[in-house]
Amino acid sequence: MAKVKRKKSTSWIVITAILAIFYIQLQDNVQDILPDLNLNNQQEALPVTDLHPAVLAQKNRLVAQTRELGIKIMITDGFRTHEEQDRLYQQGRTAVGQIVTHARGGESMHNYGLAIDFALRTDDGRVIWDLEHDGNRNGKSDWMEVVAIAKDLGFQWGGDWDHFPDYPHLQMDFGLTLRDLKRGERPPADAHETMEAMKYRHTRFSSDNIF
Repeated sequence: MAKVKRKKSTSWIVITAILAIFYIQLQDNVQDILPDLNLNNQQEALPVTDLHPAVLAQKNRLVAQTRELGIKIMITDGFRTHEEQDRLYQQGRTAVGQIVTHARGGESMHNYGLAIDFALRTDDGRVIWDLEHDGNRNGKSDWMEVVAIAKDLGFQWGGDWDHFPDYPHLQMDFGLTLRDLKRGERPPADAHETMEAMKYRHTRFSSDNIF
């Protein structure tokens, strides 16, 4: 009889442990499953319709500083709506073209006004994506000179990603992940506050922040 009770007790312990693990995983993943639910009593975020002010300001500085080196860049993309993101996602899948993104609508920093894409413009007006081009003839890659300036301005470069590197992509996540952004969190609207936040918050730059 004691053995039977011991077996039942052990079984209940195992079942309780399994339920506890399931509950923890559910708490971690529920925001991914139901991203529109607001479980943290946060206010609903206002819709994003343009580049964040700090990103816009640093983008303009990037254009100006690269011009001083004799490098002309073109900003080929900035804020992108969810619908535009979905259309881009279909490219190379259900639409003509090569696959250029693994991010659906709401899964890109572009959808939150926190990313830009760039290309080089040659002296004859061509727009190129040549990482070896040396238009200012200083013995250095123009592309990597742009990247170095962008990083000094606080941008993160998609070319540093191990998985599916995105060489034209520059972003500022301000320490926020895509999960944070989906939950409605946003960087401070004030550009000065935002740049200060970038200095002191730990920046999580990984493949979680998909372009």
